[in-house]
Amino acid sequence: MSATSAPPPASERAAGVLSLGFLTVLREANGYLGGYLVVNGWGRPLEFRMTSAVQPNRVQQILYGGTLESYICADLIGKTLVDKAGAAAQLVITDRLEVLDLRMKLDTPVAWLAPGDGACGVVAKAPSGGRGAVQCHPRFEIDLEPVRAVLDRLDSSFDLGEPFLRIREAIGEARKMGVAAR
Repeated sequence: MSATSAPPPASERAAGVLSLGFLTVLREANGYLGGYLVVNGWGRPLEFRMTSAVQPNRVQQILYGGTLESYICADLIGKTLVDKAGAAAQLVITDRLEVLDLRMKLDTPVAWLAPGDGACGVVAKAPSGGRGAVQCHPRFEIDLEPVRAVLDRLDSSFDLGEPFLRIREAIGEARKMGVAAR
């Protein structure tokens, strides 16, 4: 794991300034890589973390079967990234359905920014700035109101999809610098 972190100013911590976590997992030939970016309500970074590649072996593939991706994305990568982060988020947003199971490991609401209309069993929708439906975990319908409350505090121009682009670019740059190999 590598991290770049700048703790929020005391004035932001004291004022209860909004912070959002954006978590994605990239699947590549050498395994799964995770990135977690915590931003304030203006989209400014508070902390960034990433993982090295996680490559399941054949035995794990057999034993986990259809639950393997959820296990890797939510339990191994997602939980580790969120737990290691120094900046707490009021909401974790992911662009990967498999990460949504992270909610079963956290007290913090986790929402999936589904592409388009999110035709994959919409349980709960919340405003997303036109970037698809924001869906809560089916077992945590109670998260709908807290998710809406957090999203309502965002400026209408806040693009929920944009931080995922930053995460992917940061992972790419970190690789060039050799950070992921350490």
